[in-house]
Amino acid sequence: MAEEEFLTEGMDEEKVSKYNAAFLINQSLEFLWRGVFTSIDNNDLWKWNRKLDAIWIILARDIEEGSEQEKKYNDIELEIGKTGSLVYKKVGFSILSSEDLKKMSLQYQLLKKKSLFLGSLQNKQGKGTAYVQSLEDYMDWF
Repeated sequence: MAEEEFLTEGMDEEKVSKYNAAFLINQSLEFLWRGVFTSIDNNDLWKWNRKLDAIWIILARDIEEGSEQEKKYNDIELEIGKTGSLVYKKVGFSILSSEDLKKMSLQYQLLKKKSLFLGSLQNKQGKGTAYVQSLEDYMDWF
């Protein structure tokens, strides 16, 4: 058997894991969201953004390429990118310039928008806090 045939053998088959990774995915998301809130508390916009990017990487696995969700995420990313660096260095008791403070405020608002979008997407995918129960969920009780 040629090497190429060996590498592609069985690729047409649908693969289903015998293990459910949902718990680990949700645990990873919870860990990342905790990091988001810590970054917000520390006013670390760069880390906040990086944590949100990691959340996106997990959630994006379950959306279609070119979907409305991907477009919206990319639009928010472009808005953030246009504002410049998310890193602010203060030396001693120095005060940020009024221009930096305005930019930082805009970045903060955009990161909140990105956070809310990702939280909503997580809930829509059933990996968050939103859960809808139906009567059928209880049918096995009767």
